[in-house]
Amino acid sequence: MHATITDHRAEVAVLHLRGELDADTAGQLHTVLADLLERPVPRIVVDLTGLKFCDSVGLSAFVTSKQVIASRGGWLSFAGANPFLAQLLETVGLGRYFAIFPEVDDAIAAAQI
Repeated sequence: MHATITDHRAEVAVLHLRGELDADTAGQLHTVLADLLERPVPRIVVDLTGLKFCDSVGLSAFVTSKQVIASRGGWLSFAGANPFLAQLLETVGLGRYFAIFPEVDDAIAAAQI
């Protein structure tokens, strides 16, 4: 897995993920998320466009970050998931806890509301 961050407006970070997110690469995601959670109000859009695979270990990194994000008044949303990942997010119930958008621009636009 490869992760990069771009900032859109000062308060929204887009975390771009590429490759495979699994037990072997989840540590990288934890490190990147830990840095993002240091922001006073973490507002994170996770761009899944380049992510080809994700297992439960990878998804757990987002779930464990939710408490910190919520306690600081922030949010995390997902965008650009391929059909496999979109189904996975819904199947495991993450759609109830995180907003899921078809495109990154949609998620950023929703943040402006």
